[in-house]
Amino acid sequence: MNRICQTLLRQSYARAPLTSNHVAATATRSTRWYSADASPPASAADVVDKSTLEKLVRTNKVVVFMKGNPQAPRCGFSNAVVQIMRMHGVQYDAHDVLQNEALRQGVKEFTDWPTIPQVFIDGEFVGGCDILMQLHQSGDLIEELKKVGIISELLKAEEAKQEPNTEEKKK
Repeated sequence: MNRICQTLLRQSYARAPLTSNHVAATATRSTRWYSADASPPASAADVVDKSTLEKLVRTNKVVVFMKGNPQAPRCGFSNAVVQIMRMHGVQYDAHDVLQNEALRQGVKEFTDWPTIPQVFIDGEFVGGCDILMQLHQSGDLIEELKKVGIISELLKAEEAKQEPNTEEKKK
């Protein structure tokens, strides 16, 4: 499955126009922020309740429960989600479920979704890696981000690419 995600990401990179402005913007963009949840692993008796999870998914416009953290994803699917977020220039709150077993099980029960990573936009569960990949490839992720006030770097690059053509037509 990891090779499938990598292949799909390569295809989306190939379709995404990379201009020098986009590369420069990506290189100078500030570091993403996230909480690593570096607490010790929970015991079997610990439970993360629904109200705690509701607060967590509302801490930012985009929240990801993943294996590892954005700087060091610990599975291919989490890595694919991180790469998609980077392509779109999204700042997001990430929670490492490997650091807290109660969080890992709690989020699965909260969404009734059996796998990690899990992505939330504006407090609403979007899905896992496969759903995010489909949204990215179809262009729908740009629209979903726009609904919450996030302008995708891919959209900015496309608009920047179109601007010179518009100015040439005016002349």
